[in-house]
This record gives sequence, C-alpha cells and structure tokens, in this order.
Amino acid sequence: MDLTVPAAITTRARWAVGAMFFANGFLTGSWAPQIPVLVARLGITSFTLGFMILGFGAGAVLSMAWAGHLIARHGSQWVVRMFGVACVFGLLLVALAPNVALTACALFVFGGMIGAMDVAMNANAVTVERKLLRAIMSSSHGFWSLGGFFGGAMGGLVIQRFGHLPHAVLVTLLAGALVAMAYREIAADIPVAQEHRKFVLPRSPAVYLLGLMALLSMNSEGAVLDWAALYLRDEMGSTIATAGFAFAAFSGAMAAMRFMGDGVRNKFGAVVTFRISSLVAATGMLIAGLSPWPWLVILAFAVGGLGIANMIPILFSAAGNQPGLASGAAISVVTLMGYSGILVSPSLIGFVGQYVGFAPVFVGVALLLLVVFLMAGLTRAADFDHGPKPPQGE
Repeated sequence: MDLTVPAAITTRARWAVGAMFFANGFLTGSWAPQIPVLVARLGITSFTLGFMILGFGAGAVLSMAWAGHLIARHGSQWVVRMFGVACVFGLLLVALAPNVALTACALFVFGGMIGAMDVAMNANAVTVERKLLRAIMSSSHGFWSLGGFFGGAMGGLVIQRFGHLPHAVLVTLLAGALVAMAYREIAADIPVAQEHRKFVLPRSPAVYLLGLMALLSMNSEGAVLDWAALYLRDEMGSTIATAGFAFAAFSGAMAAMRFMGDGVRNKFGAVVTFRISSLVAATGMLIAGLSPWPWLVILAFAVGGLGIANMIPILFSAAGNQPGLASGAAISVVTLMGYSGILVSPSLIGFVGQYVGFAPVFVGVALLLLVVFLMAGLTRAADFDHGPKPPQGE
C-alpha cells in the first residue's frame, strides 16, 4: 500500500494549522497599533479604553468554553475553519465602528472569535501531532508569535502612511488569503461514535492541575507584558527607549525558542523539557527581580522568555492527550484557566507592585514557576512513546 499520499496530506495539514496560528497572531498583533488611533478617533480616556480592552479579553475567555462544546460536536477541523474565516473580518469590524458603544461590542466579538479560534487550532494541532507521532505544538505557537510580530511591525507604518481604515482592509485581505490557502488542508479529526460527541466538563483532576500550571506560566508572561517596562523606567531609572527593550527581548527569545522547541521535546521528552524550561524561566525572573542593572534585567527577561516559550505548548499537548478525555474539552479548560493568568493576574500584580515595588513581584513570579516545576510530571501525556492515543469524544 502506498503510504506517501497520507504522509503528504498530514504534512500539508501540519503547515495548514501553522498558517492558522500565524493568521491568529497576525490579527491580534495588528490590533495593537490601532489602539492609539482608536483613542483619538473616539475621544476616550485611558480608563474607558481599559474597560474596552477588558471586553476584548472577556469575549475571548467566554468563547473558549463554547469552542470546546463545538469541537465535541463537530470536530476541531470544522471549528478552525469557521472561526478562521470569521476572525478575518474582526479588525475591520472594530475599525468601522463609529462610536464607543459599537466599538465595545465589536471588540467583544473580535475577542470572542480570536479566543474560539485559539482553542480550535490548538486542538487541531494535537490531532496533527497524533498523526505525525511527533511534537509540533511549540513551533505552531512560534508561528503565532511570528504573526504577532509582523502584525505589530507592519501596522504602525501602514497606519501612519495610509490611515487606520486602509490598514484594517489590508490586514483583512492578507489574513483572508492565508486562511483561504490553509482552509482545505486542515486536518480532519478521527471519527468517533456519536455517543462520545457530547461536551462535558472533564472530571479528571489532572486537567484542572494542568490548567493551574498554565495559569501560573502565563501569569509570568502577563507580568512581563504589562509591568516590565514600568519596572525598568520607575524603579531602575531607565529611559523609555531602554525600558521598551524588556518585552521585546522577552518575546523575541520566546519566538525563537518555540521554533526549536519541538526538536528539543522530541529528543528529551515532554517532562524533561518542561522541567528544564520551568527552571530556566524561574532563573530569568529571579535575576530580573534581584539585579541592580537595567541591561541585566533585560537579559534576564530574555532568559525567562527562553524558558516560558515551550511550557504552554507542552501543557496544551498534555491536555489534548489525556486518556479518555475529549481533546477539545480538555484544551478549552486549560486555555481558559491559562489566559486568566494574562487577563486577571496583571491587575493583582499592579496592585501589589504599587505598595511593595515590582522587584519583589518578579521574585514571587519566580517562586510560582518553581511550583510549576514540581508539577512537571503531569505533562507526561504529551509524549508519544506509546504511539497515538485515540481521541475520546473529539
């Protein structure tokens, strides 16, 4: 029997889901340079903007559980396709909104489509991993980071030259072309009996422990994203230009490691890779909190990015391969809990940092990463030592 055709199909499916990750990151990254224009266009304060951005996050979180339900009924292929097409128009919807109320609604919808697509493409990446019998999750997240980089870098230049609406149209066309090219090659889920296609919250404690690990891991990402620049400027005495390197170093190192992460994980296994990654991440955050020199802090954040890069992809793979559980349901729970680390924790970090400073905060983040290190054994399901695990209720 000729096995080259199925192998070729699976390879194309691998690049197709990577393209969906890139498109999702590109759309998310393209939203960032629209924010200053939105403030000026609507004449709103930073306080109002904060609530509108919170609405974007709320839409994303609420849609994640709904995506798990849809994946259980229809499979990740159908959900990735549906929300991939819908997401293409999300930024344009925001750019066209004429007032605060409609813009807030558009952001909520845009966030919801981004969140649902996020769960579905992670579930589909698990499907491809099962078919390939090797890890692809880290590099898939690398494509997301790369898409976010291009979206953010291109956006400011296009908006400055042509305006916010032509930028939104261009983003829509580029993202639409990418989704259209990947649409037919998205991997189909392995068919299961009809009685297993019912979405229920997982009863296994392991899924919720993986979700807790995702929350603590993504809490680190949120801490650097929202507070690293302020820490360098206000507590380390850095210039604004220098402070801006904090997240750039963190995210650049994270993107680079994600493209190498699958090879590392395939060679050493998920548990060992996760343990090393969490120790590296904790070390970076600890040095960032203790260092008296701004450039060492920036270097430490880069080290933290190298460590955190592979932690979330491994956790998603471990959730999607839990024995006897639907990958869509498990991933939706872990994604929902994990993103709380970015959407909720930064507010608490800001409150604590206001009273004790941010240096102790980053030391605390390092200690939480050590807790995650101790739980690394729970990621064993992400390995492929025993062949593919048949999905239950995909």
